[in-house]
Amino acid sequence: MSRFASLLRRTFGVMKEHVGTDHLGNKYYCIPEQKTWTGRVVRARRFVEASNPTEFEYLGGRIPSEWDAWIRGRRKDPPTIEELLNNERYREQIKIKAQEAEEKDKELQAKECKVAQPMQTQVKGHAAATHFGQSQVSEEPVSTANTFQPGSWAPPKK
Repeated sequence: MSRFASLLRRTFGVMKEHVGTDHLGNKYYCIPEQKTWTGRVVRARRFVEASNPTEFEYLGGRIPSEWDAWIRGRRKDPPTIEELLNNERYREQIKIKAQEAEEKDKELQAKECKVAQPMQTQVKGHAAATHFGQSQVSEEPVSTANTFQPGSWAPPKK
């Protein structure tokens, strides 16, 4: 830190350095690491001044993720304009691809619904009837407990 910057800091207080502005009008600043007059080291700070400073108008999600990462110290250097533009184009492409995939999924679901519709079966009689669901009398022993007569069934002839 130069002597001039030190003199300015002592005269005017903490100096913030403008780092950049995003497309929403938010301004980003950094206060570099500095020593106080007692020799104590104050670590560097990063912060944003919102374009709409009133609390009820400002939304937390209005800071681009690249700038948010810089403020929180997850990245060393602030984002460049080219990086912001490339990431915005990439996000738009992802939205378009997601919309196309959703439309294809809806088409497949519509096709599956047409194919997978169950057939309507006509049931005649009752499940307790001796020949329920059988269109013709078979040679297999079929009866209920109430109508069974011993010896009424004989195996088929070969």
